[in-house]
Amino acid sequence: MTTAPDASSEIGQVLPYLDALESESVYILREVAGEFERPVILFSGGKDSIVMLHLAFKAFAPAAVPFGLLHVDTGHNFPEVLAYRDRTVAQHGLRLHVASVQEYIDDGRLRERPDGTRNPLQTVPLLDAISEGRYDAVFGGGRRDEEKARAKERVFSPRDEFGAWDPRRQRPELWQLYNGRHAPGEHVRVFPLSNWTELDVWQYIAREHIDLPEIYYAHERDVFSRNGMWLTAGEWGGPKESETVESRMVRYRTVGDMSCTGAVDSDAATIEQVVAEITTSRLTERGATRGDDKLTEAAMEDRKREGYF
Repeated sequence: MTTAPDASSEIGQVLPYLDALESESVYILREVAGEFERPVILFSGGKDSIVMLHLAFKAFAPAAVPFGLLHVDTGHNFPEVLAYRDRTVAQHGLRLHVASVQEYIDDGRLRERPDGTRNPLQTVPLLDAISEGRYDAVFGGGRRDEEKARAKERVFSPRDEFGAWDPRRQRPELWQLYNGRHAPGEHVRVFPLSNWTELDVWQYIAREHIDLPEIYYAHERDVFSRNGMWLTAGEWGGPKESETVESRMVRYRTVGDMSCTGAVDSDAATIEQVVAEITTSRLTERGATRGDDKLTEAAMEDRKREGYF
């Protein structure tokens, strides 16, 4: 497994609120294990899903994690992240189901978008995988600080028989009492990291010495500029003739489809430097690096209503 740059053992040790966040997330994971029959963890190899899996190991140790993993592969994911995903699955003997957007395009169930972005195309394969796996609870690494639509969701977020989300159906969650009730054919999305921030996640990664894909740290990469973001060239449709590729020192704050996930200029090659960089940032990770959230003012909420995570 790839080893992340050395992290200072001091980071996180003077932050007792990380213990409270960890305890809350572990409680949520165990609550789902007790309430639902067939939960599954969405695992992409991104930092939030990595932290969520780490928490699952803690929640059920010394037993094995009682959930399988599910990943919707757009076909445009970063190779470094997919390699990390596969190493993690092999190392821990986990069960992974991959739903492929490319397969849906090849057999005509989905059409390629003119802009080459496949993030919006994940919804149908995701809902089909949930239905085929008969999953009644689906863990996701979404956090409220990421985006305003995600801030609306509860920790337990019910979805109807079509996988759609209705903000008006949100249930109260007073005193950490979570209502997992759902009708046959429905399921519940569960967000154990809902109350975490990007900085919390990184400080926890430092404290727990969690390995991450190397693209989260500063490295030299061939990129080109589009819509104010540095994108990686690839078969997905970039760069165009008018776009110039250049080598820059960058890192990724979030990872997703290569066609809509931008890198940021950065010299933060160690975890201490990443934490310091995030502490002074005035943009959320999605606001700074996710082009799919900029399509419309309510882009994320529209996708969530249709069944997107």
